[in-house]
Amino acid sequence: MIATFERPSPWLWARRVLSGFDGPLFLAVLMLAAVGLVAMYSAGYDHGTRFVDHGRNMLLALAVLFVVAQVPPQKLQQLAVPLYALGVALLVATAIFGITRKGATRWLALGPLVIQPSEVMKIAMPLMLAWWFQKREGQLRVPDFVVAALLLLVPVGLVLKQPDLGTSLLVLAGGLYVIFFAGLSWRLVIPVLVLAGIGLVAIVVAGDALCEPGVDWHVLREYQRQRVCTLLDPTRDPLGKGFHIIQGMIAIGSGGLGGKGFMQGTQTHLEFIPERTTDFIFAAFSEEFGLAGVLVLLAGFTFLIFRGLVIAAEAPTVFTRLLAGAVTMGFFTYAFVNMGMVSGILPVVGVPLPFVSYGGTAMVSLGLGLGILMSIARSRRLMQS
Repeated sequence: MIATFERPSPWLWARRVLSGFDGPLFLAVLMLAAVGLVAMYSAGYDHGTRFVDHGRNMLLALAVLFVVAQVPPQKLQQLAVPLYALGVALLVATAIFGITRKGATRWLALGPLVIQPSEVMKIAMPLMLAWWFQKREGQLRVPDFVVAALLLLVPVGLVLKQPDLGTSLLVLAGGLYVIFFAGLSWRLVIPVLVLAGIGLVAIVVAGDALCEPGVDWHVLREYQRQRVCTLLDPTRDPLGKGFHIIQGMIAIGSGGLGGKGFMQGTQTHLEFIPERTTDFIFAAFSEEFGLAGVLVLLAGFTFLIFRGLVIAAEAPTVFTRLLAGAVTMGFFTYAFVNMGMVSGILPVVGVPLPFVSYGGTAMVSLGLGLGILMSIARSRRLMQS
């Protein structure tokens, strides 16, 4: 007797794939993606194939989300050490054999492909530290946090050396979130925050003297020093280094409450806003949709972050809780840094606005992070069913 197997219908297959998916999280993603498509069409419709490419990148990120969501968290935990080791190895290879563009050695040629290895560490770093603290569950001591700090500082130092301040800050933030959620004492956190606050106040007070030509800050490269000085006083070089910040603030302010209207932004379409489809797309969006549009965008990000933290709080293991919390706060870091630098309250560091800014690698990284959140939410729901 020969057994026969019926192929499941497309409807049953779709239900099986989507079972356990977190609906509210997916709804927030769709809302932000829709806002991103509208903003990109207005800012990039006359920018070659930028809008079409942005849509393609979104579909690619969606595919990555669905694939990663099918991977159980246990498998993700097994990938933590190999992925971290691969990321560090690629960063070392980049430092030795990397491709230099505009004074930065951030890219590595692997045959016909040119990759940016630092992007790997945005996910590998929280994976590795979540794995480490999972192994130390119930027996955490000070040396364990020291080891975690070393695991974090090695890739951050390699990325900072490229130099890539924006990506190094994102990798650093992802690792610090895991360390904090793992139980780092507030007695260690508060002194660092106080020292950082004192340092910022000192820079603001002594800004004029520190920004004089020829002053060497030692800890920062010259272009990084210029970015901080430009933030303190954009009018120091209004047609040069301060141009980005000034035009961004003009665009945001001219949007008013309701904005100038879809595709009616003068700062945007007269090309006063530099990088209007990438780092400064928030300025273009604010000009056309005003405060009302910005509030909608902020509501979308707030809901996404809130839902991610709920998933983290309900996760069944230390590994999944730490990983979900760090990935979620990574979205907060992306949005806060981008909006802050465009608004003139943070230095320009080249961080994209999630789902809105153009960028293939960044979009895939977002899809990977969302896939991890979906995987954690899905595993919990399947355990309860």
